Amino acid sequence: MREEDDEVLDEQEDQELFEHYRVVVDKGQGLLRVDVFLTNRIENATRSKIQQAAENGNILVNEKPVKSNYKVKPNDVITVVFAHPPREIELIPQNIPIDIVYEDDDLILINKNAGMVVHPGYGNYTGTLVNALVYHFQNLPNPKTRATVQDKTKTTTEKNVENQRPGLVHRLDKNTSGIMVVAKSEQAMTRLAKDFFDRNMDRKYIALVWGDFQEEEGTVIGNIGRHLKDRKKMDVFPPESELGKHAVTHYKVLERFGYVSLIECKLETGRTHQIRAHMQHIGHSLFNDETYGGDRILKGTTFAKYKQFVENCFALLPRHALHAKSLGFNHPVSGKYLHYDSELPEDMKTVIAKWKAYSNTKSLEED
Repeated sequence: MREEDDEVLDEQEDQELFEHYRVVVDKGQGLLRVDVFLTNRIENATRSKIQQAAENGNILVNEKPVKSNYKVKPNDVITVVFAHPPREIELIPQNIPIDIVYEDDDLILINKNAGMVVHPGYGNYTGTLVNALVYHFQNLPNPKTRATVQDKTKTTTEKNVENQRPGLVHRLDKNTSGIMVVAKSEQAMTRLAKDFFDRNMDRKYIALVWGDFQEEEGTVIGNIGRHLKDRKKMDVFPPESELGKHAVTHYKVLERFGYVSLIECKLETGRTHQIRAHMQHIGHSLFNDETYGGDRILKGTTFAKYKQFVENCFALLPRHALHAKSLGFNHPVSGKYLHYDSELPEDMKTVIAKWKAYSNTKSLEED
């Protein structure tokens, strides 16, 4: 996987299903149950695991989910899909500290630190959140959980239909901090992925952005797709365009500091770099977002003192100012509504405090 491909996957387009196996049935094939057919065709697959995949809606015939007892016919196109990409490298367990907000047999909620890559990929094969989770799962007291995770560390030559791993149903950019949920079973992952697809997740982010807003709140609607010239970033296209995918971001102003504003963003969709691209599109790039132009002075005076103040803030917050503040959803097994909130990290709190003090001083001078 190329580095830019791994980067744009950091905030996964949550409704996407990834094809793991694809089989076109021979013209001379007789009628045969799909679970039996796949057991014979996929190396190391067990019939029970294939039946579980079908129960979760992961076995498709001619692009439609089927049950285990479906009888395959000549020329049927059978695919096995999951809410995560096919494994490309072996997952190495690593004892890396992680901030666990909540955990049960089905899922785990993490308060991710800025700077931590979520998923191993080109240039980041170790030290990621997934590496830390694999280690954590292996060291749980529950033997059933340990056995499940041992399957997750198989090499690519040991592929099977379950292809289990820490279930990433959504992601955060490397330099975005905050709450994210990870499934611990295929069933939980499938149901959580569907909730993301159906927009049943309540996700709120806090961002510090350049500029002031005329209104108190608003909505950005614009397709998000790969930039046509710079493949490392995303771009916004008109809603009626064939480019990109539909994306909606609601925002509300929390505090105004003159040249920058603190806002809350609520996502309807989960596109790659959605908040970052949408905010740049309306002229409010995230503070210190080097990818989307926020790492230079976009608003304010030309005085050297002000320039030094902004550069000091950049040094205190050496990343884009975005934090996944809260996440609410229905538990994939019990159905109980869960809602978890997180504190702003120290780097964001420090810079916000400095802008607040600067804004107050500036107001006094103007008075």
